[in-house]
Amino acid sequence: MLGLVLLVGITVLFVTGLVSYAAYNPDLSPVNDQTPDKGLLGFYLFAWPTNPYWLYRFTQGLHVTLGVVLIPVLLAKLWSVVPRLFALPPARSLAHALERLSLLLLVGGGLFEFTTGVLNVQLDYVFPGSFYPLHFYGAWVFFAAFLAHAALKFPAAMRAVRRRREEPDALESPRPDALESSRPDALESPRPAPSTVSRRGALGFVGGASLLLLLTTAGQSIGGALRRTALLAPHGWADPGGGPNGFQINKTASYAGIDATETQEEAWRLVVVGRDGRTVRLSRSDLLQRPLHSSALPIACVEGWSTADQWWRGVRLRDLAALVGYDGDSPDAFVESLQRHGAFRHAALRANQVADPRSLLALYVNGEALSADHGYPARVIVPAAPGVLNTKWVARITFGDL
Repeated sequence: MLGLVLLVGITVLFVTGLVSYAAYNPDLSPVNDQTPDKGLLGFYLFAWPTNPYWLYRFTQGLHVTLGVVLIPVLLAKLWSVVPRLFALPPARSLAHALERLSLLLLVGGGLFEFTTGVLNVQLDYVFPGSFYPLHFYGAWVFFAAFLAHAALKFPAAMRAVRRRREEPDALESPRPDALESSRPDALESPRPAPSTVSRRGALGFVGGASLLLLLTTAGQSIGGALRRTALLAPHGWADPGGGPNGFQINKTASYAGIDATETQEEAWRLVVVGRDGRTVRLSRSDLLQRPLHSSALPIACVEGWSTADQWWRGVRLRDLAALVGYDGDSPDAFVESLQRHGAFRHAALRANQVADPRSLLALYVNGEALSADHGYPARVIVPAAPGVLNTKWVARITFGDL
């Protein structure tokens, strides 16, 4: 039963993980790609859409929440197969050797993927290297081992399901007439001690633990009143309040090294570069004189948390592109921030993201000017894009083919 749950759950985790990777448009520009040596592992990449606008919020929220919920199931399954790791002889046949190898990679890969995932959700970057390549390449190793092991064990799993259907009482207690196994790595002891918990009790305990993790994690993705129950999530609990700081902040201006003197009206200028090097420099006052538009969009991050829809107001990205020679044919865009260090201080956007009328260079949020921590004097907001691509403290936008 635990194996079947993991078969479905880990498959969903793998697919949503690949979808999350595609959301960054890593094949558009090196600044979006944290795994430049992916090679054939990027075979499936496609242009990330802007509809539905909550797409990334849903897929990444599902990925992270499901990953956390499956932890008790994974640990219970690992506990049940521990004897197989120390069986002697190590391999009795080629098929047995393949099974042992897949089990070794499966256990190691599973522990690695779930550990790095939880640490990233908790913003605890203690692993050696960047989370993105570690989790990405680890996922391929883990899933390959998972598929190999599932293929080898699928017939046995089906036999166990059929037996439990034929013998429903098997969930309550072990079979008294269970045959002694002659296999040296069998999971049943040849002389078992009296049972201390039934199979149904063990499954109930694992299911209860998963339900508890669901209730204390999912709120960071779902939002609303459930955010208060997300006690294990750094971006859970209640929203900060209303106005321009009425939603979660992932990276503050202080953390990003933004000097307040750079964002003052007198000092800050947005540099817009377009066709044939055409360049326009705009102050915040200049931008406020342009036609302003509004969009209700959330922010969703790789850690699984997201905000409710916030009310943004600013200049459409496609209107800025029109100022520098792209009137009617929206190009790609390369966005640069005042932030000088750290990943994603630059970001690339596809033409379809620039063309979407909801994509803005936002100047206001929730009826007030942006706060410093949310990107004042101007930030990008794009439907369905990962949070790090919604660049804050924008200094320069270059339109054209990337």
